[in-house]
Amino acid sequence: MVFLGNCMVLHVIRTEPSLHQPMFYFLAMLALTDLCMGFSTVPTVLGILWGFIREISLDSCIAQSYFIHGLSFMESSVLLAMAFDRYIAICNPLRYSSVLTNEKIMKIGVTILCRSSLLIPPVIIRLKFLNYCRPHVLSHSFCLHQDLIRMACGDIRFNSIYGLALVISNLLLDAVLILVSYILILHAVLAIASREERLKSLQTCVSHICAVLVFYIPIIGLTMVHRFGKHLSPLVHVLMGNIYILFPPLMNPIIYSIKTQQIRRRIQRLFCLKNA
Repeated sequence: MVFLGNCMVLHVIRTEPSLHQPMFYFLAMLALTDLCMGFSTVPTVLGILWGFIREISLDSCIAQSYFIHGLSFMESSVLLAMAFDRYIAICNPLRYSSVLTNEKIMKIGVTILCRSSLLIPPVIIRLKFLNYCRPHVLSHSFCLHQDLIRMACGDIRFNSIYGLALVISNLLLDAVLILVSYILILHAVLAIASREERLKSLQTCVSHICAVLVFYIPIIGLTMVHRFGKHLSPLVHVLMGNIYILFPPLMNPIIYSIKTQQIRRRIQRLFCLKNA
């Protein structure tokens, strides 16, 4: 479902000229990020659930943790860019096409890629040089940085401090900026005299708000389980981990297919052509 849904969204955006707009370019970035998250985690998740894999090498585990955390930061950055897109579209509609040109969207995409991939290596490379003397049992069916440092018995202060700084400067900062953008959007919408126009403006944000909730709620849940759920059943850790990894990539195509008219109509036409 993750692969089919996100591939369909990418195919529809690529083949439908009317969807070659900033909003849908950012949606394509989101779908591509979700696809990469699936590719980086599904092999070990399915391998464990089907009983084919019982262990993973340290190098593979470190590489997987790099991709998982990097793609999480990338998804957060894309959601922030989408919030900026909605802010410009609603608060400065006359400047929308001049502000979000194709060139600027490409620059935003490159910035997101650099921000997500270049800040993480110091903390991930450090994992290679730690000693792991505690039981080598992972809490999830994939590798996370916090799981690996939990098994380490050396000095992990750098990983803890740098990791916290990454979370604050990426996930937390993005969440605050998204919240600020929606406060400004709400202020602009409430200034519109017509009730119908207010509802129409807010409806263009519903899909993005759902995507933000689908991304941040599992992260908050997993963080709470790691921080306060040390005595909970391992099943809770595994379940929350799989929700964190699989729920956003699964739900985003469904949300945008249902809530975005242009994509919904294009998908309906696609299936009608196939049935014909």
